[in-house]
Amino acid sequence: MAGHNKWSKIKRKKGVNDAKRGALFTKLIREITVAAREGGGSVEFNARLRLAVETAKAASMPAENIERAIKKGTGELEGVDYQEVTYEGYGPGGVALFIECLTDNTNRTVADVRYALSKCDGSLGTDGSVAWQFERKGQIVIDASKHSEDDVFEAAIESGAEDVAGDGEEFVVTAEPSDLQSIEAGLKEAGIEAASAAITRIPKNEVAVSGRDAEKLLKLLEMLDELDDVQNVHSNADIDEAVLAEAM
Repeated sequence: MAGHNKWSKIKRKKGVNDAKRGALFTKLIREITVAAREGGGSVEFNARLRLAVETAKAASMPAENIERAIKKGTGELEGVDYQEVTYEGYGPGGVALFIECLTDNTNRTVADVRYALSKCDGSLGTDGSVAWQFERKGQIVIDASKHSEDDVFEAAIESGAEDVAGDGEEFVVTAEPSDLQSIEAGLKEAGIEAASAAITRIPKNEVAVSGRDAEKLLKLLEMLDELDDVQNVHSNADIDEAVLAEAM
């Protein structure tokens, strides 16, 4: 499984403490607002909004917060005009980073991203410098303790998935973004509940990172994740298992 998937699993294992819950809600509210603005306020007809709402519910966000964010996106309530911006760069060990943001102040955001990169031996690149190294895909995460590999594989492939990977703790189903909703529905029909579903970017090739570089990369990913404006960070790192184990 890709290095960044491993980082995502670390975050899920650590959970969300009270101090970080507010920051998570801020990110989710921004995504819901922008999704509703771009595709309308109906989760039935707006796949991006449906994913954002499901993620918010999984994070125990109150229903009134979700509804208010949707109404801000559709213009029923006054809200902040967030812009979608991306930044590309490099981290320790030469790994590629694709950083997705939602912001109301691009000057602040690029300054914060540049600062985090510089603190961890990274650098900001130009547009297009690393984007070509990633493919946009849909991914569904399933708890391996609740379902067998055969059941997940069969249901996922029959529903149109491209790949199913597992590490003993979770299965990751990969598909075209346009197929994500129908595959999730197919899994549910087979009695398989998804722990999460999202549109992500998967590296075409990975770069092995170990030792001090791996430690600095994990610190960088954490710093970026803590920025309110940063929604997602994608990397092509294959992080050393020993360093990951210490991080958990």
